[in-house]
Amino acid sequence: MEDKADVRVPVLVVGGSLVGLSTSLFLSRHGVRHLLVEKHSGTSLHPRGRGINARTMELFRTAGAEHAIRRAASVLEGNQGILQATSLIDSEQHNWLIKEIDPSGQLSRFSPTGWCLCSQNNIEPVLAAQSGAMCGDIRFSTELMNFDQDETGVTAVVKDRETGEHTTVRADFLIAADGPRSPVREQLRIPQTGNGELFHNVSVTFRSRRLPEVLGDLRFIVCYLMRPGADGALLPVDNGTQWVFHAPWHPEDGETLEDFTDERCVEQIRAAIGVPDLDVVIGGKAPWHAAERVAEQYSVGRVFLAGDAAHEMSPTGAFGSNTGIQDAHNLAWKIAAVLDGSAGMELLDTYEAERLPVAIATSERASARSAEHSHPGYAPPPTMGGGPGSGVLTTAMGYCYPRGAVVGGDLGRPIIPEKLRLKGDTGTRAPHMWLSRSGERVSSLDLYERSFVLLSGSGTPWRAAAEQVAGDLSVRLDAYAIGSGPDADLVPQGGADWAEVHGMSAEGAVLVRPDGFVAWRSEGAVPDPRAALRGALSTVLRRA
Repeated sequence: MEDKADVRVPVLVVGGSLVGLSTSLFLSRHGVRHLLVEKHSGTSLHPRGRGINARTMELFRTAGAEHAIRRAASVLEGNQGILQATSLIDSEQHNWLIKEIDPSGQLSRFSPTGWCLCSQNNIEPVLAAQSGAMCGDIRFSTELMNFDQDETGVTAVVKDRETGEHTTVRADFLIAADGPRSPVREQLRIPQTGNGELFHNVSVTFRSRRLPEVLGDLRFIVCYLMRPGADGALLPVDNGTQWVFHAPWHPEDGETLEDFTDERCVEQIRAAIGVPDLDVVIGGKAPWHAAERVAEQYSVGRVFLAGDAAHEMSPTGAFGSNTGIQDAHNLAWKIAAVLDGSAGMELLDTYEAERLPVAIATSERASARSAEHSHPGYAPPPTMGGGPGSGVLTTAMGYCYPRGAVVGGDLGRPIIPEKLRLKGDTGTRAPHMWLSRSGERVSSLDLYERSFVLLSGSGTPWRAAAEQVAGDLSVRLDAYAIGSGPDADLVPQGGADWAEVHGMSAEGAVLVRPDGFVAWRSEGAVPDPRAALRGALSTVLRRA
């Protein structure tokens, strides 16, 4: 079948929703040609999956998409917090579960960017446009029919759903971002673990011109309306006329989607909000299912799972889509390194070793969050307990990779700690600090995307060692000396001490991967920096 291929690309991406399009963007940033196929005719029309956490915005920042995403999200930039209310019109019955996302401003200590509220129907066109302008061939109305793999690649047949034409695609790798009922995962016969289905909702879009008068100055991300017999979740789309209401759905009791008539939805929305004559015009309805499931494997041969194909999570906390986007970012640089010959195939085994434990820990946290917030429609099992656990920021940004493409990881460290610690430990996201580079203010995180980076103090031998190792291994390795002397490439701003920020002495060095995670560190001077760095980088890249 390889000789009969109509199209040959290094990577075939199946699924063009939020995670698939993010995969396309990240591959494009590494210069990896790829074909993305999506069976639907275009990007999402329904406003869903809209909470983008700070870690994901860091990834979009380095990928050059942050400003465009924030423009697309501008209509909701003033919305903050999660409200719980038995009556919207009675402020005494309002309970803010979270009043502000970052009330103390502590996020700025850890990140150069911040959280963003942007619905999938707004962000997906941005991702598609950015990737398509580089090296992503994105084809909507195109469905994967079947695939097979051998030792050297994957052969797939895709169908144009408008013309019926079939195309044979030969790729080195296939990435399946084809959703929770992933046909690719099913064909690979990969089982899932977890608590399974948690609850069901019907997402109802509607128009109401009077609702802003009811809300007054209230600006929330979501409001859980707890009126007995008419509970649900209210989400603004534009703070004007467009809204979404998530109505609990109980198929276990025999309730069907047909039961959610326009008349019923109007009545339930009015009752939940507490305004019997509120103007409500139903737009569309889309069922969704909250579940806690994680695939037991993230890959078979040259086929990889990402996003909902790999894990399903309760929506509370917006962990699911963010975890999926971060899957894509982790996998993209590794595939790029294998394709350009700088890494061995074994590097791709670290994708599962790193991301699967994160998914398990995060999905458990998402379920616990739904229980804490009494998400409408969710009745947690009595066995669920354990208290609040890690906060959203720690869950989103503080997870670590004890094993994988790292050297010297702490195998006893929890995947998600109780408190956020970003001090340059191996396997954690590298610390953020503001630096001056040729007069330009940059975050240290801006340095990490397309290459490995070695940071060290000015006046040490590490930068010269890195230049030698880059040549020895034919690997892109950028080295920066940090300090205030004449040989410094980067100057810390605000009197910060780069070594203290990274938890080491001034004679040490830290090796950071293209995804911004610390691969290896030397906390002080070593007799032979070149040999130490070469050995570490060879191990990370699985070089023989």
